[in-house]
Formats: sequence, C-alpha cells, structure tokens
Amino acid sequence: MVQPLLSLLQASYPYTERYDTATTGMIFLIVVIGVVGYMVQARLQSVFKKYSKVRFPGGLTGAEVAEKMLRDNNIHNVKVTHVKGHLTDHFNPQTMTVNLSDAVYGSDSVAAAAVAAHECGHAIQHAREYAPLKLRSQLVPAVQFASTAATWVIIAGLVLLAATQNEILCWIGVGMIAMSAIFSIVTLPVEYNASARALEWLEASRTMQGAQLVQAKEALSWAARTYLVAALSAVASVLYYVFLILGRRD
Repeated sequence: MVQPLLSLLQASYPYTERYDTATTGMIFLIVVIGVVGYMVQARLQSVFKKYSKVRFPGGLTGAEVAEKMLRDNNIHNVKVTHVKGHLTDHFNPQTMTVNLSDAVYGSDSVAAAAVAAHECGHAIQHAREYAPLKLRSQLVPAVQFASTAATWVIIAGLVLLAATQNEILCWIGVGMIAMSAIFSIVTLPVEYNASARALEWLEASRTMQGAQLVQAKEALSWAARTYLVAALSAVASVLYYVFLILGRRD
C-alpha cells in the first residue's frame, strides 16, 4: 500500500526544497528500516532453527510446556491446539486457544518451549486483564477497517486536493495509516511482557535452567525485535506522508 501512495502524492503536487530534503530523508530511513527488518527476521529464523535442534533435559514438548504453564497459573479455560505453518503460533482470545505450529507443538526443543511459553504469556495477560492487551484487542476492528480504506481515502483526497486545494481527505487518509502505527506501538509492551512472563515461569518452574534458559531468552529477544522494527517502519511511513502534505503549502 505504501509505495503506490507515495507515487501518487509525489505526482500530485510539488513541494519545497526544505520538505524535499525532509521527505528524501524519510525515504532513506524507511529503506534502512526495511533492510534492518530483513536482517532481524533472518536472524530470528536462524536462531529458531539453531535452538530447534537443542533438546532440554525436561523433555517436554511445546504442547506439554504450554499445558503446564497454564495449569501453574490457574488457567483452566484455555485449550492448547495444533495449527499448520511455520511460526504461526498465537493465542486467540475469541476461541480461548493457544495455537502452536508444526515446529512447536510436538517438539521438545528449547525453541519450542520458549515459543509455547510466550504464547501462554498472552493467555495469562488475557486472564489478568493486562491493559495493553485489552487496548490492542479494542483497536483491531478500527485497524482492519483503516488499513482497507486508507488507500481509497487518500486517492479521493488527491482528487479533491487538485480540484479545490482542500487537504481534509488527505489528512483523514494519513490518520487511517497512523492507526496501524498506533497498533504497532501498542503491540510492543504486549509482546515484551509476554516474553518476560514466559522466561520468569520457565525459570521459576525449573522447566529450564542454565544454558537452555539463556538460549530461550535469546530466541524470544530476536522475536520481539521484529515487532520493534515493524513499529519503527509504521511511524516512519506516517511521517513521510505528513511531510509530503505539509510541503505543498509553501
């Protein structure tokens, strides 16, 4: 969605040298973040693959780790299920399920245990009514609508802008794009907190100790960084549109 809108905005009106420099800088920043994001994702895949081969002494599968963590936290209304795919693990509050992927559900590796515990961290957040998780859930319908409609709103805004010099629809479109950035920012504490809960339980329950616990922490840290990069990218995209619209005024 981002690149077609950039082209449309640039073709619609000129902008001053001051904002030209700013928007060029934002393009460079977006590209840099994209490259960093690719590197972080590649590193995550590498770490997960590495620790998927490391068995931990307890010998529990990802599903068994999840079930044990839920029991230890007195959560009895959440079911652990198996879903297809790679790193498709997630907690679904609508169905009250912790859904574990092929590489996690039946595996007794360090990586599988870390991922399973992380998803249970979300289930615990839900049970404890963790505020950022509640806010993220409330934002989902608005973000889904905004991400679908933003392109068409900005296109309509450009038509209106060319005809009347009225920026209102363009700003509404930018506001819709900003919803995704807000969602990404709210997601950060949710993901980091789930990992913290996972590591705390893995250590306290003695499910993992020593080197295996360090390895689990490394895997979850790289997973969390993917969300950080996504948030930075979303914020940079919003700022780019803001500079483009402001630049046409001079």
